[in-house]
Amino acid sequence: MYVAFVEDEFAGYLTICWTSTYPPFRAAGIPEIVDFNVLPKFRRQRIGTVLMDRAEGEILRVSDVAGIGVGMTADYGAAQRLYIIRGYIPDGHGLYQRNHFPTHGEQITVDDDLALFLTRKLR
Repeated sequence: MYVAFVEDEFAGYLTICWTSTYPPFRAAGIPEIVDFNVLPKFRRQRIGTVLMDRAEGEILRVSDVAGIGVGMTADYGAAQRLYIIRGYIPDGHGLYQRNHFPTHGEQITVDDDLALFLTRKLR
């Protein structure tokens, strides 16, 4: 886990899950960045970028690929943009929710458990 402070004030955190609970990442041995949050008043100050740089550097010691999941609502808009700017792309498995890949035409509830998983080649 990495924790960020600005002066003495807590600003954000990020955790690396070395054995992902997301089945495609787990099967491929892809570490997953999880529980990533920068408090709103500290956003757009490069804190998230520094946390991601540190996490990716640590992941690179054991894997050429990093994974991350992102929610599908507007609440996750800043994270969605950051991940794309950093070079993360969808892993090709589509949406995932509660141990299930929804299929075409299936009705689901859009909530914080609905995610798209992304990967980035680190070298």
